[in-house]
Amino acid sequence: MTWTNPDLCDAHADVAVAAPLFQDYGGRRAFCGRIVTVACFEDNSRVRELVEEEGHGKVMVVQGGGSLRRSLLGDLLAAKAVDNGWSGVVLNGCVRDVEALAALPLGIKALAACPVKTEKRGLGEVGLAVEFAGVVFQPGQWLYADRNGIVVANRDLLA
Repeated sequence: MTWTNPDLCDAHADVAVAAPLFQDYGGRRAFCGRIVTVACFEDNSRVRELVEEEGHGKVMVVQGGGSLRRSLLGDLLAAKAVDNGWSGVVLNGCVRDVEALAALPLGIKALAACPVKTEKRGLGEVGLAVEFAGVVFQPGQWLYADRNGIVVANRDLLA
């Protein structure tokens, strides 16, 4: 089914819309799926663990605290996400390897690019409600992202 976020917003008044803070980095410009959340700060250990799991069309939402000092996702982890069926990743933080990310069939939205990798200290939590860009992202909700922005719903709007 073809969809756009303006059409979804017109048809469903009860959706949440994230503030327009994000840039597109992945090769897939429109993506959607059930939300899986990660909270971490300048340590992508939990992101690394999640991309190793089957994504089954899910969207990883990463609360990176808005840090612009380190990248939470690069080409190697993004390629693993593609291999494991993730639909996309939304990061309140940075990415790196932007040319390689653009060639991958994965939706990626992030605040900016930063060439510096993260620390690997095993920190972070998975499966919590996370809040950024004016939206509370709950595990199991549905996220729809395209070039118009990010929409979050409590149900599958395309069913």
